[in-house]
Amino acid sequence: MYALSGWTNRRTVAPAALSFVLCCAAVACCSAVVGAAGVAGVPPQGESALGTADHDALIGAYLRAGEFGPALELARRAGDRRQADAWLTQIALAQAAVGARHAALRTAGEISDQSQRSYALRQMAQQPLGAGGGAEPDFDSLINLLKTTVRPDTWDDGGGPGTVSPFPTGVWVDAQGLLKPLVMQEAEGRLQQLRSTAAVRGRFDAARRRTSLRMISLPRLERHVQLQLAAGRALDETTQLLAGLQRISYVFAYPEGGDLVVAGPAGDWRIDAENRAVSIDTGLPVVRLDDLVVVLRHVMHSADGKFGCLIVPRAEGLARLQQFLEQSGKRPLQPSERRAWLEQLRTHLGVQDIEVYGLDPRTRPARIMVEADYRMKLVGMGLEESVPGVPSYLSMVRLGPDGKPPAMSVLRWWFTLDYEAVETDADRLAFQFRGQGIKVLSENERLTADGQRIHTGMSDELNRQFARNFTRHFPELARKYPVYAELRNIGDLALLAALLRAEDLPAKCGWQMGLFTDENFFPAPMGPAAKQVESVVNYRLVDGRHIVAGVSGGVSCDPSRWVARDAIRPASSADLSQRRQKAKPAAPPETWWWDCQ
Repeated sequence: MYALSGWTNRRTVAPAALSFVLCCAAVACCSAVVGAAGVAGVPPQGESALGTADHDALIGAYLRAGEFGPALELARRAGDRRQADAWLTQIALAQAAVGARHAALRTAGEISDQSQRSYALRQMAQQPLGAGGGAEPDFDSLINLLKTTVRPDTWDDGGGPGTVSPFPTGVWVDAQGLLKPLVMQEAEGRLQQLRSTAAVRGRFDAARRRTSLRMISLPRLERHVQLQLAAGRALDETTQLLAGLQRISYVFAYPEGGDLVVAGPAGDWRIDAENRAVSIDTGLPVVRLDDLVVVLRHVMHSADGKFGCLIVPRAEGLARLQQFLEQSGKRPLQPSERRAWLEQLRTHLGVQDIEVYGLDPRTRPARIMVEADYRMKLVGMGLEESVPGVPSYLSMVRLGPDGKPPAMSVLRWWFTLDYEAVETDADRLAFQFRGQGIKVLSENERLTADGQRIHTGMSDELNRQFARNFTRHFPELARKYPVYAELRNIGDLALLAALLRAEDLPAKCGWQMGLFTDENFFPAPMGPAAKQVESVVNYRLVDGRHIVAGVSGGVSCDPSRWVARDAIRPASSADLSQRRQKAKPAAPPETWWWDCQ
């Protein structure tokens, strides 16, 4: 039987103005009535006056009698968190021993210490089901159905006060929170009504609501993921897509409550033609849990936090290209020969090599960097459609005053981070990211006869103009090609991770980051690593002359300069501190996201 936790002899606002019933075979108690009549000669009164040893004995007595609710209440009232965690571990193992695995997982979720929680979950995984066990029903889909059809915005994972948990006896809850006896046939009828609405429940998902500021607690998210994995459940789409978060704009630390929160705009999403999860409103990709974990692990564990990729032509290919151009330029090229000539041009240049540094090249962030860089070069060479204001490099080329085309060189374009600043309040507990996040830089590289590229550190005006245009119109390009916005999301995550490290925010908030920073606990999905790519080269005919351009580059991500102690600048007003206060976690501890009211 399922009932609303906290709605036994505690009064809470009901999440819907209708009565409902969820009925099943009785399962062991997870949210027992607080203030039970007592346990085998142990009176409930006067518990607050007992010492730790007496509380320990009392909890043991409750557990031997199967009274998990009173035991939980005693553990929750413990003034010392370490002692509370020890008692919660004891209760979770006792629940698991009688077969109440879902209840045990929920109790383990209340353990504040990451290592203690991991210990409890490992012990539970090794523990056989007890006499009261058997195959425990899985009601997750039923709970999800309830939460997505009956006033979704009033449940805990929608920011409201209502929660759902197992209850051992046949009761139902009316709109006023009053428990009443249950009639099985009535329950079945109500369940059937709920099931009939399942087809349209997606549009009511609370996480899909549009909001200008959605908060995500990193410690609570980690605990949620840990418990889902311990229960053998796959992470749902809301978790994988961080409740529709579209950008990271703020970071709020709450040392007094042990919470660390990121915030930004969020809303509904869809899967686009390129299999990206993008916002329905803007078409821009949402931030992903897998990307967060990959970037966080690297920045927290590496010496400098840098990562990126390089896409470079091979020296032998550049040498062959120069020889081919020298030979083919000895006679005029006929119009009918141009297509074949361009194919030979690309064949002589050959493929370009891909190098990813800092991140595992098999991870999704690595593939995003490579794809974004490659497609930027296609736009620059006129091989992929651009947007107004960003003409291709070749379309801008003109013959010089001497009537000659620009000297043969390799253009180098690469993405890098671009933030105006990170701002903070006086207590350095609230931070805001300002700026576009991404820009394009340029360089002209000289070529030797054997195809070696020589960095000049210089960029001619035409080359700089393309880089400036791309940066200036980055928002329009990102809407047209969402991969650029995904690269910006990776940049935001890098800045977040660097800030956590530089300001030691996890330690200040008591977050151990045990799951997210350890690939043994939570392995990131891996795909094939990109090693080579077709060369990006094109030509343009100007006044009868063929102008050829090839391009190299990559992505360079180094967030450290924005989070240096002196680089983080004070906020210009008190708005940042006030926003932190409004965003303060007030939802139940198991809720890992909420919206600012």
